[in-house]
Order: sequence, then structure tokens, then C-alpha cells
Amino acid sequence: MTILVTGGAGFIGGNFVLDWLASSDEPVVNLDKLSYAGNLQTLASLQGDERHRFVHGDIGDRALLGRLLAEHQPRAVLNFAAESHVDRSIHGPGDFIDTNVVGTFKLLESVRAYWNDLPAADKSAFRFLHVSTDEVYGTLAAEDAPFAEDHRYEPNSPYSASKAASDHLVRAWHHSYGLPVLTTHCSNNYGPYQFPEKLIPLVILNALPGKPLPIYGDGQQIRDWLYVTDHCAAIRRVLDGGTPGESYNVGGWNEKTNLDVVRTICSLLDELRPRADGKGYAEQISYVQDRPGHDRRYAIDARKLERELGWKPAETFDSGIRKTVQWYLDNQDWVEGVSSGHYRDWLTRQYGGQS
Repeated sequence: MTILVTGGAGFIGGNFVLDWLASSDEPVVNLDKLSYAGNLQTLASLQGDERHRFVHGDIGDRALLGRLLAEHQPRAVLNFAAESHVDRSIHGPGDFIDTNVVGTFKLLESVRAYWNDLPAADKSAFRFLHVSTDEVYGTLAAEDAPFAEDHRYEPNSPYSASKAASDHLVRAWHHSYGLPVLTTHCSNNYGPYQFPEKLIPLVILNALPGKPLPIYGDGQQIRDWLYVTDHCAAIRRVLDGGTPGESYNVGGWNEKTNLDVVRTICSLLDELRPRADGKGYAEQISYVQDRPGHDRRYAIDARKLERELGWKPAETFDSGIRKTVQWYLDNQDWVEGVSSGHYRDWLTRQYGGQS
């Protein structure tokens, strides 16, 4: 038995591979093209582990996919591969269309060809699990109920539009061809190994050398925060027990404003790594111009996943954010490894002098 994971050197995919092999001896074939956010350092602990085979390649390479599927005969394919940063999608949407839409289409076609040729029992047991986002649902007002699985799609950024398109392709391949698919929609993930363009690692890494902590607009944008290992556990449950053709929302039940998140990080750093001058890190908070079309609130209703598959998050935001801050403090070698010139150029372009 084997699974094929795409995008398994990224933040969520990498955590999933590590989590999977920590709790299972089932081998993983890990396909990742190592774009700017893909990082083999995340998987360093698996070096020499025969259960893990890393393959450098693109989900859009149908010849490569065909060879991998034929050679390893996976019982499931889990698709984490995606361009995922909203700001980058606004500056350059083409990469998001190429990977999230065209790439997903080509991956689906490769998997469909493989699945069609499986023996009946293996064909019935096979699963294609597509990892998506709550951002496809659009934005919520303060008084609105959280997103349920039947909420209509209203994507507001090139990123979320590209993910919505990929979701529709996955759904269509199930209804048109019978491919046994599962789709998950997660809220904002955080935790170890997250590329430091996202809010939480960016704040931690800017705080330590005394740089400004940039917050978009008034900082009152609300997100539901999900610790990444809770997300990994949810994906395992959906893979094991989810109904083909269904989608499942995965949330942390932790709605926080961006400003509250940053202040919490500052308080933890005040405790764990105090500034030499005795001042609080919150003094470094600065406000930058809001990004175009910034969604005001996301919130996930994850009751279906709990009701049908018995999953609920193990971490509160307080426990998860403490673990996250401590991990970044303890793993400066990893941080330095991803803080390339390309990354610094991006921060300068995005935040100007605030980076």
C-alpha cells in the first residue's frame, strides 16, 4: 500500500508527510516542483527513510505522473500542490492559473487514466483527495453564520478564484467520470515550517531583529485559525472515512482578528525572548495600506466533519500559537535556509520600507 502526495515539500503538505510517517509505515511518494515555497529542509528528518520517496516534478507533467502511478500503484492521491498566497496572486495571477487550474486538470487526467485501468476492487477503494481553502466562499459580515459546505462560491482574489476553479474540476471529474474524489476546505493554517510570507511567521521573524510588524489596514480582518497538525489529522480522517463526491470543512473554531493575533505573538515573545531594551514587541506594530479586495472575515463551520467522521481540533489557539512561536525560536537554521534573496526581494516589494 502506498499513497502519492503532491506538493509534499510545502507547508501543509510537508507537515502531512511528516505526520503520516510518524504514525504509519505506509510509504509515501512525494511529488513537488520546489517552487519558491517548497523546501526540502522541511523533510530533512526523512533522509534515508525508505518509506519516503521524493520526486522533483510538476503535477502538470503527465508523462512523469503516468510513470509514477504505474510504478508505485498508490491507493490514494492527495493533492496539496498549489500556489497559495493572495498577495502574490494579485501581483502575478498567471502562476496561480497555471498551477491551480491547469495543473489540477492535468493531474486529474493522469489519475483518471490510472484509475480506469485498476482492478475492480482497487478501483472501488481508490481515493483522490483535493485540499482546498475556505477562501473560495468569499467573505462574511460580522453577523453572518460561518461557512458551511453548501455555501455558494464567491471568490474575491485571483488565488481564491483559481482554487474555486480547481474545486469545480474535481467535482466534475467525479460526476462525469465517476472518479472517487474528496475535497477539504480548511481555514487559515499556522504552525512549524510555514514560509515566512504569511502573517504569523512574518511577525515572529520581523519582531526578533526589531523590524516593523506590518498589519494591513486597521487589523480587524477576522480569520479562523487552524493548527497544521490538526489539519493533517482531519485529512487522514477524510481519506479513511469520507464519502466520495463530498466536501468537508476543516476549521479550528478560533476566530481572531489579525491585530489580536499579532498582539498575542508579541506577548509570547515578551515572555520567551524579551527585547534587550526591556520594551514590548507590540511597540513595533505598524499599519500598511490594505491590499485590494481584502476579505473582511472567514469562519468555518466544521460540524459536518465532527458529526460524520468524529474529528475535532486538538489544539486551542493559545496552545497552538505558543508551540508555533517556540518552534520558530528553536529552529533558526530552517528560517535562515528559506530566507533567500528572492524572499527578501518579495518582502521589500510588498511592504516597501516596512519589511
